[in-house]
Amino acid sequence: MPMFPERIREHAPAGRRATRVALALIALVALGAAAGCGSSSKPAYCKDRANLENAVKSIPSAASSSGVSGLESQLTTIQSDAKAAVDSAKSDFPSETSALKSSVDTLSSAAKALPSSPSATQIAAVALDAANVVSAVKTFASATKSKCG
Repeated sequence: MPMFPERIREHAPAGRRATRVALALIALVALGAAAGCGSSSKPAYCKDRANLENAVKSIPSAASSSGVSGLESQLTTIQSDAKAAVDSAKSDFPSETSALKSSVDTLSSAAKALPSSPSATQIAAVALDAANVVSAVKTFASATKSKCG
């Protein structure tokens, strides 16, 4: 029976150590979260830019997998993401956001005008408009790089 209290004493420090380790881990996680929050001090357009870049990168796969309907669906996403980026960055980057909005509007109009079975000439025209969007997004990304990384 005397061994039983000793076992409690032997385990009590280990229990306290486990508690200390757990608290230390919680503190580290909290510090990591706080450090992550520091990145939220970036302007809103940084997230909007990232969303737009991802949407634009998805154009080829959307168009190849679903044709015109896939392209139109992806363009809806691009329009939404571009609007968010323009709205959040237009005061800091008026030229770039104006070019971005214009290129997306042009692509959207051209894509909506496509028939369900477009000709090669029609597809080439839309491809040129898509290239203009890609260029405008790259210019916008370059302009915002100093703030967004």
